[in-house]
Amino acid sequence: MNYTNPSKLQAAILDWAGTVVDFGSFAPTQIFVEAFAEFDVQVSIEEARGPMGMGKWDHIRTLCDQPQITERYKKVFGRAPTDADVTAIYERFMPLQIEKIAEHSALIPGALETIAALREQGIKIGSCSGYPAQVMAKVVELAATNGYMADHVVATDEVPNGRPWPAQALANVITLGIDDVGACVKVDDTAPGILEGRRAGMWTVALVFSGNALGLTYEQYQALDAQTLIAERKRIHALFQSSRPHYLIDTITDLPRVIADINNRLSNGEMPQSS
Repeated sequence: MNYTNPSKLQAAILDWAGTVVDFGSFAPTQIFVEAFAEFDVQVSIEEARGPMGMGKWDHIRTLCDQPQITERYKKVFGRAPTDADVTAIYERFMPLQIEKIAEHSALIPGALETIAALREQGIKIGSCSGYPAQVMAKVVELAATNGYMADHVVATDEVPNGRPWPAQALANVITLGIDDVGACVKVDDTAPGILEGRRAGMWTVALVFSGNALGLTYEQYQALDAQTLIAERKRIHALFQSSRPHYLIDTITDLPRVIADINNRLSNGEMPQSS
């Protein structure tokens, strides 16, 4: 048997919060603030957004390792947070997250139409998230009531290592029956999610305005003036630079033109690993 490059995309692996649902990615960030507050440790929403895209336990560990947060923890408990302390915060985070997830479950405007257009091209819709399975079940349930169902879902605790490792993306490839990772595109609003796609050997698309990096509601985003949009686009592009996304677009509604370009590149023999 001879190897042949794929000639068109077979699957899109989509993130959830900030990509398909929850414009501005508010559900996870606000709950980190509230979970730490229950231990009398202050964490700002800006700090909470920093490690976004990682699995939630790892996210909390990363926050606890930040010097300013470590110092706040020491003032309350007299020591730096251990892994057991991280687990205690995580265990408080979980019920808070499940309780609050419905408040930020709305689909991102244009997402349903965009995904329908991909499916019309025969593209399968995989998905993964930094949420654990217990939270992901609620997210999936709420999205279904709004008309969105992915073909497959992989939670961060269903694989040995979450983002930025490639396991979740590759689990989608296996279940969806995709024959080449080069025929997949990973779409995400965080650098760990882009690294996940890169390490899985996929095309990658970073979302600039709908997710964690901008951190605004859809209405706030729509109200920004042209100069602010230009400045924010430049700032967020710089944030993604080290993760090397193949494309950067404003929101998921811009994805179809990227799909067309990737298909053109594939038909010309180009693969994601070569750029």
